Amino acid sequence: MRRFSAVAVQTAPVPADDVQEVDRRRPPPRRGGPERRRARDLLSRVNAVAVLLVLVDSGTLAAVCLDRRIGWAWGGAIAVTVLTIRAAWRVYRRRLWLSWLQDLPRSAASSALAFALLTGIGLISGAPPREVVAVQWAMIAFALVIEPIRWCVFAFGRWCRRRFDRCDRTIIVGAGEVGVNLARTMLEHPQFGLRPVAFADSGPDPDRHAPGLEVIDGDLAEAIVRLRAGTVVLAFSHTRDSPLVDAAITAHRLGCSTLVVPRMYELHPDGPGIERLRSYPLMRLGTAPTSRPTWWIKRAADLLLAAIALVVLSPVIGLCALAVLVESGRPLFFRQVRVGMNGRTFVLYKIRSVRQSGEDDSQVKWSVVGDSRVGPVGRFLRRTSLDELPQLWNVLRGDMCVVGPRPERPGFVREFSAIHELYWARHRVPTGLTGLAQVHGLRGDTSIADRSRYDNYYIANWSLWLDLRILLMTAGELCCRRNR
Repeated sequence: MRRFSAVAVQTAPVPADDVQEVDRRRPPPRRGGPERRRARDLLSRVNAVAVLLVLVDSGTLAAVCLDRRIGWAWGGAIAVTVLTIRAAWRVYRRRLWLSWLQDLPRSAASSALAFALLTGIGLISGAPPREVVAVQWAMIAFALVIEPIRWCVFAFGRWCRRRFDRCDRTIIVGAGEVGVNLARTMLEHPQFGLRPVAFADSGPDPDRHAPGLEVIDGDLAEAIVRLRAGTVVLAFSHTRDSPLVDAAITAHRLGCSTLVVPRMYELHPDGPGIERLRSYPLMRLGTAPTSRPTWWIKRAADLLLAAIALVVLSPVIGLCALAVLVESGRPLFFRQVRVGMNGRTFVLYKIRSVRQSGEDDSQVKWSVVGDSRVGPVGRFLRRTSLDELPQLWNVLRGDMCVVGPRPERPGFVREFSAIHELYWARHRVPTGLTGLAQVHGLRGDTSIADRSRYDNYYIANWSLWLDLRILLMTAGELCCRRNR
């Protein structure tokens, strides 16, 4: 199987003097106007069963609160507590197997936890015993009433998938025996919500592959867009694993749900993140960080932090610029083209720490420790990272985030992508002022392969808590310089 082309910085050479878009190869535009395409994409990503589960939970909570004559304050507290806990326990998750019995332990445990938490809140807050008892009875009524309704929702979801073909269009990567059996299972059992539309492989046996399915041997990204696929299933291919990794990252970047057949799947137990397609266990990979609701919280926090930091640190930036002026004259600030999310380039701003020479070779020359062009002021600025402060303006503009993979120059991106596997994949999210690699000492003239692994780990495990950890580690490193 061919390496699936994921981004052009990996597969297409770009002239060295080109500082425009690095990723030239964009998927072809879909048919229809922009508004129609946007609405269609939004609708295709809505999970109807999850929405129904939220609605029935909300309606049931409202009904039991009215029945028990619970006031607005306690009613709001019950609704927020129950819905938040059940969402955290992934009761409203996207799923293939719509089984009420399989989901019953998770639902019952989340309701019990909400019951205990609301009881504790009532006792600690000093609420009258009568109100606490009313809340407890409301929660008991909710737990008893909601489960039959959930059974009906699951049954209705299975019926809609079979009757109205409410299934995700699916590309199966790997057309061996496992991939072919998966396609047949999807076609025979549409209640699991997957409809195969194509294989991606170098050439399955034409006598075995499911009838009517296209065989893709090339650009997976183009096929996902052209076939409007919402799910990619990674089965065993005819070759080594790296094309599967490329395919997973491509699907991740395009916002597809990604399911993976694990090795030794016959012995693989059920657990968190495991779906079932009849007898096949499928591991569900996390969605792209930029497609999650919490990413908007990250962006809002970035704007707030950058704005406050620019105001508070403006005197420090001014003093640093004055020191540069005294040491080596103008210009005080340094502009450089860097590669950001999806290979797009932007202009990065820094306080100049390198003395000006006759020719600007910063786009192609690596600055290392002991560089004769760096004076005492420049060394101090680099050692303290004060030269990075103007990048707060890049955060405000949306070019960067506070936390993310560090941006690199186009020439080095092309070079590193050709040498280091999956270096290109770190451009799936916006770049950042600091990152997981940097807080582990990987800055300056250090291993590019290690940086790439850290950056891809960060993307695969992104959360608001991980960002906060990196910020705390960055503050610790700046104060103690443990990894310098």
